[in-house]
Formats: sequence, structure tokens, C-alpha cells
Amino acid sequence: MMKSGLKRVVVTGGGTFVGISIASALLAEGADVTLIIRSDNEDRLGPLASRVRWQVADMWDPASLRGRARGHTALIHTVGSLTDDPKRGLTFHRLNFLSARNAANMCISDGVPHMVLLSAANAPWINRRYVKAKREAETYLRRVGLQSSIVRAPLSYVRGQPRPLFYRMMSALGAIPLINLLGLRQVAPMPLDILARGVARIALAPYSTHTNYSAVDLWRLNSREEIRGELPVMRSFDEAISTEPAIPYDQLEEDTPFGWMPPGDKKP
Repeated sequence: MMKSGLKRVVVTGGGTFVGISIASALLAEGADVTLIIRSDNEDRLGPLASRVRWQVADMWDPASLRGRARGHTALIHTVGSLTDDPKRGLTFHRLNFLSARNAANMCISDGVPHMVLLSAANAPWINRRYVKAKREAETYLRRVGLQSSIVRAPLSYVRGQPRPLFYRMMSALGAIPLINLLGLRQVAPMPLDILARGVARIALAPYSTHTNYSAVDLWRLNSREEIRGELPVMRSFDEAISTEPAIPYDQLEEDTPFGWMPPGDKKP
């Protein structure tokens, strides 16, 4: 049975690296977690499968989403993609806006009072059309009047994993106080565990008039020990790192560095 006052959070894109890490952070905060995953992603949950509820649904099929979020206090939407393939109908609009619209409508129909949208920081190295689609999703949430928190997240990386020199340089520069005044910390890549904890804590926080969050806010939502990497999110997250071959966000040439592709649209 559910404990009185326990926060129940549903995470879309629950079978992806970002979704798994956010779910782990939510569990570490004491939340009850439900993941919405694709039909071919069950095995990717690993040890997390025994600690969460999970449901198979298609973010591009509103009918399959009906009732999936009922009884939850918040929804975190992580679905999207940094790359597109218009020849197969996989436009930035479809991948990033339509999935967010369907998630918002699911919140409204299922009575979920709070939606957290994992949006995008407007970094020079990020495709403008991707950012535009995310901004359209933000506008939709405001238009329908859903209580929402917009997280304009930068690229993220797993500590200790190899990544391109350019991104390592941007992360290092973003940590320099004087350069921070130029806004680089808002877009510099950040550790995935910092992003996951920040997003989880935004979803679990009491209602606030602060609805737009940047990378700086995500850093502030982590303790000094967490920022130094002394406190992992939880063991299941560490195990996922050791078994998941993809490094989120860094591999910008991949189909789905961030979230899902619609079913049946993956490259062979």
C-alpha cells in the first residue's frame, strides 16, 4: 500500500539513459516511481525494474497513454531527440514538440497537477531547430495552463566516461567564476547525476512560482558533496552506467542520444 503523503512521479522515456538516471534520483529521494517505456526497452531497466512500476506505451499515440499517469503527483517528460531524419518523417517538431504535447494532455486528462519538461539550453553547438521545437513545447504548456516547470538543461555526461575534448573544455570553462558572468555555465555540459538530482528535486518540491530552471539552478539543487561526485545517485544508477554502452548527449550523430524515436522508425 502507498504511504500517506508519498510523492508519486511518472517519468516518460523511462527506458533511456536519462530516464533511468532521473528515476534512480527520485527513488533516492523517497518517491514512488512509474516509468513509461517503449515495448523494446524492458530489458534496459536492469536492477531498476524491481524498484519501480513500468508501463509500455507510445508517446506518439495518445490512446496508448490514456490513464497511464492517473494517481501521480508529477510527470517528468524526457522524450526527445537532438537529431532528426525528415526523410522518414522524424522531424524535430514531431520528436520534441508532439511528444511533449501528448504528455501534457495526458497530465490534464489523468489529473496530474505538475509537469516537468526537460527542455534545452540554447548553446551555440546545439541545432537551432531542436531548440525551436523545445521552445514550442514550452509555449504549449503555458497556453494550456498546466502547472509546469521548464528545465533548460545543457548537454550532460557520465563522470569518468570518455567524451570529446571540446565538451571537456566547455565544462572546465563553465566552472570558472569570471567566465560564469558571461553565461557559459548555463550551457556548459554538466554531470548526468547533477542533472538527475536537480530534476528529481524540482518534481518533488512544493508548488513554487519559480517555473523556469537553468543549469545554474540544477547545480544549486545539489550539495557540495554531490557536486564533487562523492555521493552517487544510488547503486542501480551505477550499475546502469556499467551496462549501458551509450553516453547521453555526447554522441550527437546517434539516432536517439536523448529519448525515444517513434516505434518502427529506428534505423536497421
